[in-house]
Amino acid sequence: ASPHNATTPHGRRLDAFRIGHRHSVNNNNDLNFMKGPVKITAPPIADYFESVTVVFADIVNFTQWSSARQPVDVFELLETIYNSFDAIAMRMQVFKVETIGDCYVAVCGLPTIRDDHAMVMFQFCKKCLQKMQSLVATTLMEDLGPDTADLKMRFGLHSGPVTAGVLRGQKSRFQLFGDTVNTAARVETSGAPNRIHISQATADELLRFGKSRWIRHRDDRVTAK
Repeated sequence: ASPHNATTPHGRRLDAFRIGHRHSVNNNNDLNFMKGPVKITAPPIADYFESVTVVFADIVNFTQWSSARQPVDVFELLETIYNSFDAIAMRMQVFKVETIGDCYVAVCGLPTIRDDHAMVMFQFCKKCLQKMQSLVATTLMEDLGPDTADLKMRFGLHSGPVTAGVLRGQKSRFQLFGDTVNTAARVETSGAPNRIHISQATADELLRFGKSRWIRHRDDRVTAK
């Protein structure tokens, strides 16, 4: 299924939602240098989305690796990897939310609603994993040392509803809230390196589109709540 424009109630706020996100990204530098509280007069830019897929992606052993590096090396690694993820996200219409330390957070299914959000997110993660493995084995290993090739990525996906919007202030940020976000984070932390882990809810979405071949059950049982 292809993405389509949101309908009521999302359609009434979709343009403002997109504009608000662009404002938080493009004008954040100006806001960072403002002194005192920011005066907000317009209503909040936020909405509820009934069905999306959220991913948390984390670099395994990053803390140990970074502790033996200069700050510029740490940022070269993160910028190289996550800028490549950003490019993939733009091509696939996946919405990058933020990076939290070495963790990359993204969502599919907003602000443009699409029924195939779980499929798209799974494919996005697969492409990101392949890109990460290629970068650490070539360019980054050459620039940052041979042990860089030992770095791995871990992905955790969960599907469900979220509240999303731009939290305005001195440092405006696009934010996601809800149990779907928390569960995706727990799925990631319980995962194995270089694997894409999905919750039962995401598995159900993939099965709905006939993608059973994409799924392999874990030997152990994980409670991500």
